[in-house]
Amino acid sequence: MKLKHNINPVLLQLINFIILVYSFVTYIPWYIFSGSRQAIAKAKQVKAKPVNNKPGGAYRSVNSLHCLASVLYPGCDTLDKVFKYAKTKFKDKKLLGTREILKEEDEIQPSGKVFKKVILGKYTWLSYEDVYIKAVNFGNGLAVLGQQPKTNIAIFCETRAEWMIAAQACFMCNYQLVTLYATLGGPAIVHGLNETEVTTIITSKELMQTKLKEIVSQVPRLRHIITVDGKPTTWSEFPKGVIVHTMASVQAMGAKADTGNKQQARPVPSDIAVIMYTSGSTGVPKGVMISHCNIIAGITGMAERIPNLGEKDIYIGYLPLAHVLELSAELVCLSHGCRIGYSSPQTLADQSSKIKKGSKGDVTTLKPTLMAAVPEIMDRIYKNVMNKVNEMTSFQRNLFILAYNYKMEQISKGYTTPLCDSLIFRKVRMLLGGKIRILLCGGAPLSAATQRFMNICFCCPVGQGYGLTESAGAGTITEVWDYTTGRVGAPLVCCEIKLMNWEEGGYYNTDKPYPRGEILIGGQNVTVGYYKNEVRTKKDFTVDENGQRWLHTGDIGEFHQDGCLKIIDRKKDLVKLQAGEYVSLGKVEAALKNLPLVDNICAYASSFHSYVIGFVVPNQKELAELARKKGFKGTWEEICNSPEMEKEVLKVLAEAAMAANLEKFEIPVKIRLSPDPWTPETGLVTDAFKLKRKELTAYYQMDIDRMYG
Repeated sequence: MKLKHNINPVLLQLINFIILVYSFVTYIPWYIFSGSRQAIAKAKQVKAKPVNNKPGGAYRSVNSLHCLASVLYPGCDTLDKVFKYAKTKFKDKKLLGTREILKEEDEIQPSGKVFKKVILGKYTWLSYEDVYIKAVNFGNGLAVLGQQPKTNIAIFCETRAEWMIAAQACFMCNYQLVTLYATLGGPAIVHGLNETEVTTIITSKELMQTKLKEIVSQVPRLRHIITVDGKPTTWSEFPKGVIVHTMASVQAMGAKADTGNKQQARPVPSDIAVIMYTSGSTGVPKGVMISHCNIIAGITGMAERIPNLGEKDIYIGYLPLAHVLELSAELVCLSHGCRIGYSSPQTLADQSSKIKKGSKGDVTTLKPTLMAAVPEIMDRIYKNVMNKVNEMTSFQRNLFILAYNYKMEQISKGYTTPLCDSLIFRKVRMLLGGKIRILLCGGAPLSAATQRFMNICFCCPVGQGYGLTESAGAGTITEVWDYTTGRVGAPLVCCEIKLMNWEEGGYYNTDKPYPRGEILIGGQNVTVGYYKNEVRTKKDFTVDENGQRWLHTGDIGEFHQDGCLKIIDRKKDLVKLQAGEYVSLGKVEAALKNLPLVDNICAYASSFHSYVIGFVVPNQKELAELARKKGFKGTWEEICNSPEMEKEVLKVLAEAAMAANLEKFEIPVKIRLSPDPWTPETGLVTDAFKLKRKELTAYYQMDIDRMYG
């Protein structure tokens, strides 16, 4: 994974000698004064052990071998109690921050398209006390509108402070919060709202006018729409019987409501807190029922993996709060006194699409210490930085590569490189504000190359996590001193994990040197099941003879000797070719996705054919340059539709596939170049940028027929 340079061999020998002398001179003071010695020792320790010696026995963290953790604080067994505890402890501390929009402008692009650009001010903050009062008033206001305990209420809104306030109000009053991704298509939204029979939905002006307006007539039970950011200018089109309120007006109702004589129905640990609709990567979104005790167990396990978590930390929230990773991360921060500053993918960095050139993005202003990301975002950062490196002068590029390779070598031994960090990687680190101390990655597998790049250039550990909506987001997270790549860490203290034989795929928990099999997660974080879907619940969840509830994930893993888990396959991604070979589509994609030429890729295989094909979203700059070298001229669409360019890209993919040691039958034989990117708005990927294989197959069906013709 080292970067290649073109330095004169003699000069390289001299540089290597200087590095050797520098390493020798600085080693002794580093050894005496650095805390890294303890980190090296911890990295080598066993992190999880099987609870018995039987094949397929469950693995537990060494910190919870005898008893799984289930609560953050004594007596705080529901989410309303956790927030009340945090409010009492951190009363006047800042909690939720939002940037003020100073100016909005329309910017006309050379293509004639108009992009909206914003100039944003500083963050303004609500304290723990402020948020608590707003949540209490909102909950009481919803009761005035007729919301009853243990009934469903939907939130269909972008990630923002009001989302969290609304959620806390629901947790306090025991309303079951139905969460829907803001990027879901109309039919999926209608399905979720009608299946849960909601009468009230919390949303934003923009989503009400762009998404809800079109489908509200298909949701017959809907009576109240609450907009979090003021009433829209036009709302007369809504059907009779549907009333539009603002969040502020509902809070005003709640503040005036007489709750003195009314005994509130507080939740108990087993009550449903959230019905979280999945992103629909495998079909129609499913509503996962998550109880108060599920979420608390999950965030207890996650918090244990983040050392020194507390009031000095600032978390940047920009992923969808309807995603279990973001909701869990924010609840972890809220319960530990951290600040949460809100952002969006369009305003995150100085170069983000909605930030006016010359003004500051959210990370530059907020300077967060903690951040969660999905692999797609990290892959984009990696490719953007490496493209900039390739544009440097020869001297600058070689200096960066030398520093990169040197640091890679050092961190693999557990050493730090303060000189490289301050002189070479400071600029790259500033892309995320310059203060990040832990990056948490989840939602999909992160490539080893991207993980190592983030470690090196952003000078912080990357905690790769594994969990599902069905496990309240909790499963495993790598420890901060574990700098190995490709693994997802040991089980969290809230759960245990075992591997079940999968004969069809050839994975057994008796395999040597590492036991392998389907990953099963057990513990109090394992959720109640799917809403109104008993058949699927019985298929994916089981209860053993000891009463332990287990989730069958469909993912294939192996346990290493130190108790860390590695995801190696997925049952649904495995396709048997006509000749009998099994192809893991995820493995093929992972091997090719980090190529500079590839922005996204979906591998496809059919049991009726003997070879793999693929759909590729090419990087525009890289493909245009390849076309220029090959003498091909045309528009972007013409380049992508050219059989000649398809063959040229196939050559690049084949070389990378062989370098990644893919088998011959795993290498795509034909491809379709897509001129349009896959975004959540297109419906071809989820909000976490996971591929929606069913939708992609339908979208490219004519191309599939052609490639298999």
